[in-house]
Amino acid sequence: MSKTAAWAARIRQELVGNILPFWMRHAVDRENGGFCGAIDENLHVETQAERSAVLNARILWTFSAASRLIGREYQETADWAYDTITKKFLDPQYGGLFWMLDYRGNPVSTRKQTYAQAFGIYALAEYFRATGNAASLDYAKRLFHLIEERACDPVFKGYLEARARDWRPLADMRLSKKDLNSPKSMNTHLHLLEAYTNLLHVWRDPSLVARQSELLDLTMERIVDPASGHFRLFFDEKWHSLSDHASYGHDIEGSWLMVEAAEVLGDAGLIERARKLAVTMAGAVYEQGLDKDGSLFYEADAQGRLIDPKKHWWAQAEAVVGFYNAYQISGDQRFLDASRRVWDYIEAKVVDKVHGEWHAKLSPEGIALTAAEDPDAQLAGPWKCPYHNARLCYEMIGRLEEQTKEQTNGKRTS
Repeated sequence: MSKTAAWAARIRQELVGNILPFWMRHAVDRENGGFCGAIDENLHVETQAERSAVLNARILWTFSAASRLIGREYQETADWAYDTITKKFLDPQYGGLFWMLDYRGNPVSTRKQTYAQAFGIYALAEYFRATGNAASLDYAKRLFHLIEERACDPVFKGYLEARARDWRPLADMRLSKKDLNSPKSMNTHLHLLEAYTNLLHVWRDPSLVARQSELLDLTMERIVDPASGHFRLFFDEKWHSLSDHASYGHDIEGSWLMVEAAEVLGDAGLIERARKLAVTMAGAVYEQGLDKDGSLFYEADAQGRLIDPKKHWWAQAEAVVGFYNAYQISGDQRFLDASRRVWDYIEAKVVDKVHGEWHAKLSPEGIALTAAEDPDAQLAGPWKCPYHNARLCYEMIGRLEEQTKEQTNGKRTS
């Protein structure tokens, strides 16, 4: 077995032997429906914790993709997640996804965060890809139209962060307590780009093509800082930047998502721009964001001083894909080496070998943190989900298996 094939096998084993079984075994709530809202670092399932639209939509995407790419044994969990999203989170009066439910499925936060609507599109489009369920595609289209009608900025372009339940303006539009209360953010635009990419796979509508083309151009023109190679993070309505921090995880994630968006659109000019930017951004993260053990730092200020030296699980996952994508584009060996080193770090430090799944956060020295040390140290929670690590596995299995085929064909023709 080649080194590439062996790496793909390790990643596949992590997916089917750890990540997917964990969520099927521990998160499904057979008593109340849906999925449990929190599982602490000691595997205590908090059945009465509130349940976020983000967690549930990401679970729907994860298991729909698993059913489509890995095996039909994951379809039952995808179906369970689809029922939860469509029967509990979708607002029957005003449309869109509620932000948060209680454990019985009653809305406790009815705000319409554009970020959550994006993940609804992403997940429902994937469920349609896996099942051909026409209703799922219809739901995704409705969310697209709602975003375009209610959250789009027709004057300065882009999308506003949030609306009230009835889509009226909100004074506080923050995605989380850690974010600025800004009208626009990199994070929401990045994941809307990702959602529209997935919807384009199944619905090649001219209006969607036009909106996605504009969104990708806007991302590369306004959100990426060409001088630093980093994303700008928060903006006012006119796209004036409100922060000079660098988020290494978002940079490396966005680098490959922009390329994917351009390739699905099929626009040669956008593809060339996106690929060039992807290598630039990966290079900046490589030079500034990597620790000596191969792991990725989280956030720094404009001078490169670390603001958060902890190792966040999702950022490590995105680094594997983002660096490998940069290697595929450029052929630069340092990106391949970086991708492999981050994966080695994940296997050695991030995977929870006692309880399953991945540790949410680690100390700078690579020690898993407890909830007493960091309240976000959960195995499952409003943001802690199987999306980043499962997606790493899907992406890398596909890319590595394709490389293995090319290597095999090259030997046969030599």
